[in-house]
Amino acid sequence: MMKIKMSREVDLGKEPIGKLLLILALPSITSQVVNALYNMVDRMYIGHIDTIGSTALTGVGVCFPIIMIVSAFAYLLGMGGAPRASIYMGKRKNEEAEKILGNCFSSLLIVAILLTAVVLIFKEPLLYLFGASEQTLPYAVQYIEIYAIGTVFVQLTLGMNAFISAQGFSTISMLTVVIGAITNIILDPILIFVLNMGVQGAALATILSQAVSAVWAIRFLCGRQTILRLKKENLHIQKKVLLPCIALGVSPFAMQSTESILVLCFNSSLLYYGGDLAVGAMTILSSIMQFAMLPLQGLTQGGQPIISYNYGANNPARIKKAFFLQTVVCFSYTTLIWLAVMFVPNLFVAIFTNDPELTQISVWALRIYMAGILLMGFQTSCQQTFIAFGNSKISAFLAIYRKILVLIPLIYILPHLLDDQVFAIFLAEPIADTIAVATTVTMFSISFKKLLKTMRKEA
Repeated sequence: MMKIKMSREVDLGKEPIGKLLLILALPSITSQVVNALYNMVDRMYIGHIDTIGSTALTGVGVCFPIIMIVSAFAYLLGMGGAPRASIYMGKRKNEEAEKILGNCFSSLLIVAILLTAVVLIFKEPLLYLFGASEQTLPYAVQYIEIYAIGTVFVQLTLGMNAFISAQGFSTISMLTVVIGAITNIILDPILIFVLNMGVQGAALATILSQAVSAVWAIRFLCGRQTILRLKKENLHIQKKVLLPCIALGVSPFAMQSTESILVLCFNSSLLYYGGDLAVGAMTILSSIMQFAMLPLQGLTQGGQPIISYNYGANNPARIKKAFFLQTVVCFSYTTLIWLAVMFVPNLFVAIFTNDPELTQISVWALRIYMAGILLMGFQTSCQQTFIAFGNSKISAFLAIYRKILVLIPLIYILPHLLDDQVFAIFLAEPIADTIAVATTVTMFSISFKKLLKTMRKEA
């Protein structure tokens, strides 16, 4: 395995915050962007298949909620365990951190087996639930059957890569997804067009790519370069080790899994008021939103080891500096995305379709749907910092609050208040974003001040 010194040499407790955030966040952002390409590249190619492109794209789109649920379980264990491992590393208790790594690995394998069985058995009812029609169901089934078989690779790639990032090995973490994404980009056109496998080819390319990434991540965590190593003696699941990880992982799990509920609500309402065309537009919009939000996740994942480590080391000054720098960068990024979506939405839509009708509805809907992304830099930075502190309850509440308590009711209420029902459904997103950001920033400000005050007293 190639030796990459940069990741090993970072000192989370001493090096300048700006330098650390740059070293850790850039590879993490790259990882998140590249990771998004797994599904986006599939959709880009599928949307341009002759004669069936628009229908097949919509069919694959209704698979997205199931894919999000699969990913959510990886976040439950990976993003739940990784911050706890970082905190223990800050306390110089690496053996405890290794127990967390081993327990999460075993749990991911068990979860993968169960999820594969559930998806394969209940695929058609689930796809109908998430907005499939008689026309789009065949393409959805073709995709999800093959994707389900590769669930174990998805779980291990996402879950284990979080532990690589948590140690400061940001370059290795980036390569985990870059290697997989390049494999996917190469295989997609070959399997879809050259071998004429269509939608099935896209799904096969994705799971083969995830398999390559999983092998890379596991090989590293079993090797000599890693600080925390996968060991046989730590694979036995212990409640006292695993349950706190699950508790902390509830927030990222909720954030990810509730996306599937949202897609269900959006797709069912759009199918009722706007038909397959509106559902197809939602597939494009959700793809663009996913791509836009993932760099924020990457940035805060880069900040997480810094904040968690210094929290464990009781260094409030470095925590404060890291958080404020992280927030400024997050807001700057969302401002740029907002400007791009408002002024050149057609550039984003053209990536996924050349169908005139689908393009028309997607362009105007995108401006409405993503109007609130300007403020999401604050939301993401605050919410992820709660996780870095190990504060699972507040973070989980905020995740559920925005989507379940605010957004979903708006999806069903607004069409009854506005004449243009399809417009009303898309409008629910920015209204919910604004309300959620105001709530999150208020709660975080109060909690952050109390935490820093307590740490200064203990110092």
